[in-house]
Amino acid sequence: MPQAKENQAARRPWLLKNLGLLALSGLALLAAPARAQTAPTPIKFQLDWRFEGPSALFLLPIAKGYFKDAKLDVTLDAGNGSGGAVTRVASGSYELGFADLAALMEFHANNPDAPNKPVAVMMVYNNTPAAVLTLKKSGIAKVADLSGKKLGAPVFDAGRRGFPIFAKANKLGAVNWISMDPPLRETMLMRGDVDAITGFSFTSLLNLEARGVKAADVTIFPYADNGVKHYGNAIIASPKLIKEHPEVVKAFLLAFAKGAKEVMAQPDAAIAFVKQRDGIINEALEKRRLRLAIDAVIASPDARAEGFGQVSTPRLALMASQISDAYGTKTRVQPEAVWNGGFLPSKAELDVLPKP
Repeated sequence: MPQAKENQAARRPWLLKNLGLLALSGLALLAAPARAQTAPTPIKFQLDWRFEGPSALFLLPIAKGYFKDAKLDVTLDAGNGSGGAVTRVASGSYELGFADLAALMEFHANNPDAPNKPVAVMMVYNNTPAAVLTLKKSGIAKVADLSGKKLGAPVFDAGRRGFPIFAKANKLGAVNWISMDPPLRETMLMRGDVDAITGFSFTSLLNLEARGVKAADVTIFPYADNGVKHYGNAIIASPKLIKEHPEVVKAFLLAFAKGAKEVMAQPDAAIAFVKQRDGIINEALEKRRLRLAIDAVIASPDARAEGFGQVSTPRLALMASQISDAYGTKTRVQPEAVWNGGFLPSKAELDVLPKP
């Protein structure tokens, strides 16, 4: 008996040590799933265009860690047009993107059997930025003066594609179109090769200024102010992401809204984040571009009436019908197929627009 007690006493440290190791192993096994659950979800996001003032809306929440706080690892890539953004999200190369709603509608209607048609989940540009721009020396003082004139734009330009809607709303006669690559658009207007151009108002105006034209010498006819109440750019999501990870879509939109509120409160300061991404930008020019975009299409009267991020069902339906006609799509655009507002943050969280 004394020998047995001695053996038990001798084994006790060994037992305690191994029990401790087993306990630690058990804790490690329990912690492993927890770590896996908190690992950030990688998200590839496709912009519609290069890094300019409005891209601060996405670059600020990345730089400030708002997406990271939402357990998202967001990679942001520059683009070369809304059509490209839509097709890249549709291909699965990107989970999310930023694209003109008209381009998304066209993709849906021309690819009815496509298995992965992206869906708009948050409206950012409540009004289309499309506009007709001309120089005052052209003598075009009102929209009606555009009838019979030479207009220039790339063949894929949103303003050119939607011009029949603009023309119908303003009872315009026929115009003559001249095509060119995007970098030549404003140059050809200055040279007098065309009487007017179509383009995004805040892009073409600043491109003209960069070429030495004074803003006071430019006349702008925004589509939104002349009978065309189309929506502009929206955040789009792949149907795969929506189906498999709806919580990721919600988290992204909430973090984006938080960043957007800061950008609109202090737009000049937000350009620093664009500069970090593209060191050769003209900061003064991009500050103006961002402010113009906020005033014209993000915090517009229509956006204030409908609420940031949201759409009006009748207005969406009218746009879908007009795009079907103007673009000559294979099938009619179904408005309920291109929009899903079910992932939007609460009304309080969407209260991001600056005071009028």
